[in-house]
Amino acid sequence: MPGMRLHGYRHCPATARVRIALALKGVERVALDLRDPPAAPLLLAHVPPGGQPPVLELPDGQRLRQSLAILEWLEEMWPSPALLPPDPMTRARVRAFALALTADMEPLCSPRVLDRLRRTGASEGEAQLWARQALAEGLEACEALLDHGGEGPFCFGAEPGLADLCLVPQLQEARRFGVALGYPRLLAAEAASLTLAAFQLALPEVIHAS
Repeated sequence: MPGMRLHGYRHCPATARVRIALALKGVERVALDLRDPPAAPLLLAHVPPGGQPPVLELPDGQRLRQSLAILEWLEEMWPSPALLPPDPMTRARVRAFALALTADMEPLCSPRVLDRLRRTGASEGEAQLWARQALAEGLEACEALLDHGGEGPFCFGAEPGLADLCLVPQLQEARRFGVALGYPRLLAAEAASLTLAAFQLALPEVIHAS
């Protein structure tokens, strides 16, 4: 389905994981509208009130929102290579890992939440500390979730998937906030992922060039 357009933020992990998935699945001719927050009105026009990027705009004008919903849609439209393993139990574990990153941890250190903390009287240092603590606690939980991940080198086996494309941008975000990364399983999966061109889209130098 050529002629799609992805609207999002350059430094947004949610935008990055959609970009990685598009690249992994070899979906070509997807135009990028990547901006820095606060978003320009052109980007906000694609996002419903109270919503957040990314938004994937289809050729017929329909818009898909919420990164995990977009990833599920991509999985259904382009089943190969698969983002989810065939075994139902492992699929559940992969989804749990992805949700721990995207639903439990990521919102706590989002610009919207940190701005709200500042408006309630928190200093910049306090807001940054909040974000670092949220990221560190979330990554520690994710490290424990990889006890059942298999032999690797990726999060859940020999092939990259949903867990990895959620993990890599979040580790980049943790580095941006200065989190000490003492998570050997997570870092090993990241290192394996970053040997692939699709995952290199999440690197800061590539984001800056977008």
